[in-house]
Amino acid sequence: MASKPLIIVESPAKAKTISRFLGNRYQVKASLGHVRDLPKSQFGVDIEHGFQPHYITIRGKGPLLKELREAAKKTDKVYLATDPDREGEAISWHLAELLGLDPQSARRIEFHEITKDAVTAAIKHARPINMHLVNAQQARRILDRVVGYQLSPLLWRKVRPGLSAGRVQSTALRLLVEREDAIAAFRPEEYFTIHLLLDHPEGQWKAQYVGPLGEKGRLRPEDVEVIRRDIEGKSAQVVSVRERERRRYAPKPFTTSTLQQEAGRKLGFTVRRTMALAQQLYEGLEVPGEGMVGLVTYIRTDSTRVADSARAEARQWILQQFGPAFVGGATRKEKERPGVQNAHEAIRPTSTLRRPEIFKEALQRDQLRLYRLIWERFVASQMAPAVYQVYTVELEVGGHRFRATASTLAFPGYREVYQETPEEGQEEGGDSGRVPRLSEGDWVNVAGVHAEQHFTEPPPRFTEASLVKTLEELGIGRPSTYAPTIETLLAREYVVREQRRLVPTELGRVVVELLSRYFPKIVDVHFTAEIESQLDQVEAAELEWQEILRRFYEPFQAELAQAEEDIGRVAVPDETTDEVCERCGRPMVVKHGRFGKFLACSGYPDCTFTKPYLEKAGGSCPRCGAPLVVRRTRRGRQFYGCSRYPSCDFVTWYRPSEERCPRCQSSMAYKRRGQQESLVCLREGCGYEEDRAL
Repeated sequence: MASKPLIIVESPAKAKTISRFLGNRYQVKASLGHVRDLPKSQFGVDIEHGFQPHYITIRGKGPLLKELREAAKKTDKVYLATDPDREGEAISWHLAELLGLDPQSARRIEFHEITKDAVTAAIKHARPINMHLVNAQQARRILDRVVGYQLSPLLWRKVRPGLSAGRVQSTALRLLVEREDAIAAFRPEEYFTIHLLLDHPEGQWKAQYVGPLGEKGRLRPEDVEVIRRDIEGKSAQVVSVRERERRRYAPKPFTTSTLQQEAGRKLGFTVRRTMALAQQLYEGLEVPGEGMVGLVTYIRTDSTRVADSARAEARQWILQQFGPAFVGGATRKEKERPGVQNAHEAIRPTSTLRRPEIFKEALQRDQLRLYRLIWERFVASQMAPAVYQVYTVELEVGGHRFRATASTLAFPGYREVYQETPEEGQEEGGDSGRVPRLSEGDWVNVAGVHAEQHFTEPPPRFTEASLVKTLEELGIGRPSTYAPTIETLLAREYVVREQRRLVPTELGRVVVELLSRYFPKIVDVHFTAEIESQLDQVEAAELEWQEILRRFYEPFQAELAQAEEDIGRVAVPDETTDEVCERCGRPMVVKHGRFGKFLACSGYPDCTFTKPYLEKAGGSCPRCGAPLVVRRTRRGRQFYGCSRYPSCDFVTWYRPSEERCPRCQSSMAYKRRGQQESLVCLREGCGYEEDRAL
């Protein structure tokens, strides 16, 4: 007699959640992710026979596979329920191969959310394994293997052991280096803005200069003098008065990229932290009165599509909470970005009725913060637009135009639930403040002219959020690749984080320069995006997967051979420090050894003095006065501690500041809560804190 049907998922948390839904009618087991892959110790791809991969069982998975085989033999129904994407499809195919299942008759099921209805519906709609998805994933994996196993050793021999190169990471690194070069080459330009101070019985108000001199109100110093001379002693006449209604539509629900960006801006999460928390919310957590349940839909998606049932539930909740005026109308049709797969829904709560307030005790703090962000964004996306009444007055004096604009929120709409965080460089509003009611032809007394000096600013360094946004806009990588790409750049020390910014190191610069000279396609934005487009064609059965590899491999091999011949040993410039050698007084430099960074005398080999490398964080220890240094936990999380450890064991999570506490003169540090930042005193018992604008 056959035993219960077997369902194989990827994670134990997901298995536990699904088991609770299905009870004793099914047995649910986890594969713990990938079960088979290319070997680590060898190339593993037969180039001469159509790029055939040689897969082996991942070390340590033998006992697990034995357990799965035994369970599969005892039942006539095996459901493969790995993640609903290319990688998940490939894992199902590997499982089918190892369990002796025919991919064409396999029961492949997928669900976008881990709820009882979604899982039971998926079981009713089992399908064969989609080999087009599998082949698209195989092509990506083999491309990465070709680059990693043939280009990385070149970097080891020519630059430094332990380096790596990859299609997406190398292109991302080039973007970071080019941005840093643009910042270094930037030369600020002076400009002025002018506004009038105008009299009115209700009080003074102001209007901004708009023309005809300057561009977008930016004026040269000589323009300022001309304007002052032309309007001196004159009154301003109102030439137009406009009142209009402006609608601000709700943002769409999250994709992987926009979730990573907003969680970075609003919550201060790294991309890695965001995805780890989102995975927990997706796989299932304990819900009061319900047990284990998935709280959000699948988290790797580039689509903003929403199921009709989810939209209806959200709008019904909005209707009950706020009334009919707050319910959104028909979904706006917007042109989608090229390359969007649209295979899944947007990231949303599995039920609008599971409000964040329910989980205050059930979820960890950061889990709740991310869930609240996803829930509020989705609910807002189904609400009516915010409506503003905009009142604009244009004036003319001495042949120059000025404009004053005031807007008032007439109807909050979606902003009752959610407000977006402006991107860097964006400004909210732009209003002039209070503007009195006037009529065309009125004359207004000019009380003064105020000119304000400005300087143009360089482009900002990338944050993780802005890098993800740029990669997505350029079509580089896919939702599942953004987090590992950034982590690899950090792990290889190609970039470092400085105050949440990604800054390329000298090593990163050397690698980009070498790759740009000898392997231009590897770091070419358009080529990398084209590869992603070709992988999409494989998925759509429009292109053979081996064809992508053939197009790439032959020119790559020629470049590799030429580079091997031309490149000598490449020296990475030493990072100088402000420390001096205790033996000879010469400057100390940062060196790299088998155990990481250390400090060495710049006079080597005459002087062989070395000491441990401590990255100064700024500020001093509030207990003993020694410099504070950067330290890291075993999992890589950064914190700050006294450089005299273990003699002094002071530590803090807050980033130190060079400023001193005005109350006790001790060191201070930056404390951040979402979009709010303050300076706090580090001395125990002081308690001084002051808010700072971000």
